[in-house]
Amino acid sequence: MSNTIVPTSRRRLVALVVGAAAAIAFIALRLIVAAGEHEPLAVDIWWHDLMVADRSDVWIAVAWVPAIVGGTIGMIVVGAVLIACFLWRGRRADAVTLAVSMIIVVAIGATMAAVLGRTRPEDSLAESMATSFPSGHTAVATTVAVVLGLLLRRSYVWILGAVWVLTMMWSRTYLHAHWLSDVVAGMLEGIAVATLVWVAIEAARDRHAARAVGASSNEQPSESVTNS
Repeated sequence: MSNTIVPTSRRRLVALVVGAAAAIAFIALRLIVAAGEHEPLAVDIWWHDLMVADRSDVWIAVAWVPAIVGGTIGMIVVGAVLIACFLWRGRRADAVTLAVSMIIVVAIGATMAAVLGRTRPEDSLAESMATSFPSGHTAVATTVAVVLGLLLRRSYVWILGAVWVLTMMWSRTYLHAHWLSDVVAGMLEGIAVATLVWVAIEAARDRHAARAVGASSNEQPSESVTNS
């Protein structure tokens, strides 16, 4: 039994530390952007110029693929399919973990983007509203990738998730819909939400299981007395 409990506890501790670190980094980046009056940082301008210099019709078309798949409608469909798959497999807690994570990351990101009103690059090929920080596409993509990695516990899931997140970050900056700091913030937000929600739900499952075992143990003596 100890061989099973220790690795599980270690995974949760690592997830908690990573989630807390991502949350702190997200807040720090938010403060840095606010200190600059929401103007692009030096690294944002450098990366933006790099994307402009590499612009081509072919790569623009490629960049639109993750932008569309990772958009509002696309992620609703993807999320619904994944949640349905977990429910079909009888993994209700995992379905709840994914659903709650996606709802929270969207609520935080959308609210912050609306409040901050950071202006997107002037040559944006996608959205033009002043809701640039953080990148919602990147936040949701990261959340889904991290949650699936934690739940499925397969190295290829982590690898594919990392590729998807990096592709999304490139896509949003290549289409000039976001500054580099926007997509980095979205990634940090997604990591923080996914890991902390997973830890919280796993802890709740442990408490529920412990209560169930305790209730079962309390019933056994009374049954023995009745039978005797």
